[in-house]
Amino acid sequence: MDAHVNVNGTVAEGYEPVRDAFVRNFAELGERGAAVAVYRDGRKVVDLWGGTRDVDGTERPEPWERDTAHVMHSATKGVASAAALMLAERGELDLDAPVAAYWPEFKAHGKERLLVRHVLAHRGGVPVVDRPLTPAEASDPDRTAAAIAAQAPLWEPGTDHGYHPHTYGWMLTELFRRVEGTGGRGIGEWIDTEISRPLGDVDLWVGLPPQQAHRVGRSGPVRPPETAGGLRMRAKRSVAEAYANPDSVTSRAFAAITPPPDDNDPAYRAAAHPSSNGIATADALARFYAALIGDVDGGVRLWTPATLAAARCEESAGPDRTLVVSTRFGLGFMLHGPASPLLFPGSFGHPGRGGPLGFADPESGIAFGYVTNGFRKTVTADPRAQALVRGVRASLETGAGG
Repeated sequence: MDAHVNVNGTVAEGYEPVRDAFVRNFAELGERGAAVAVYRDGRKVVDLWGGTRDVDGTERPEPWERDTAHVMHSATKGVASAAALMLAERGELDLDAPVAAYWPEFKAHGKERLLVRHVLAHRGGVPVVDRPLTPAEASDPDRTAAAIAAQAPLWEPGTDHGYHPHTYGWMLTELFRRVEGTGGRGIGEWIDTEISRPLGDVDLWVGLPPQQAHRVGRSGPVRPPETAGGLRMRAKRSVAEAYANPDSVTSRAFAAITPPPDDNDPAYRAAAHPSSNGIATADALARFYAALIGDVDGGVRLWTPATLAAARCEESAGPDRTLVVSTRFGLGFMLHGPASPLLFPGSFGHPGRGGPLGFADPESGIAFGYVTNGFRKTVTADPRAQALVRGVRASLETGAGG
């Protein structure tokens, strides 16, 4: 590996284009520290990491190690969505039932016909709360449940879609609490016991255990080189304008937690935010997606084929009231499209704001995970992640084996 950028790890024969793209991300796209992993038919074929574990390096920065983990931002939604579909698969959660059937207080202000399916497909109409919550309040499930229950929808539930950056996780948190009952597992603990442990105690958490805090590097903003600007998707409408307008759905939805939580705050990392603060290694994220579409290492599978088919069946498509651009959603997962380019048309997964990405493509058998400490002003199509995806595609096109 190229010692100049401190890149380490292995790639199977034929997957060299992924390694080349990973190295170029450091040289050309401002990468500071990152990792990428790829599985093919349940077997790992790419495992790379490099740079420094902290974005704001010191005179003697610590290198990114094999087991360094980082915040996934909204890539967390893919994990939380998989958990919800596992509940449905077990008959504990009915996707076509009103949310109020589990959570009676939720039906206030015209939400009585809002279905669990609408939550997963971002069709519920509650991407905002009239009074934003502080980071401390947003970490209290009683407070988030009360805020959502009291919120009137912006549109009739089920009739349109708009990304729910924070409220998505608050609704899933309360649904899990209602299904599990008093004294039951919260969604973070549920993910740990039903997903992370069965996959071999993978390094994936929604609610970071204190004993793992030393494993997680510091995140922070990075500015891309000026030459990288042409790689960004140019939407027909300016997303920047929507963010700049404090009255827009875009601005209000992302400001549901105000001030914005600090990714590096130990209290924030320890709380369970299934929309935004999952923490994982790239290998754990890729392994998770591999277990959604098949057996990992010949033994572990999280979903039945029927659940896999349902997860990536299009539920929402077209102009997104929050993200402005056109988006496509299945049941909790973004589907391949111009706003969120994945690998092939059948791919499903979820990006994280600022860079992270996890997805799977059942037809090719590919599962992909990428995490970074460098936060970029991107929501769905980060140039660094997209360069790696192109590397995977190039590897397959040249006949790379599984």
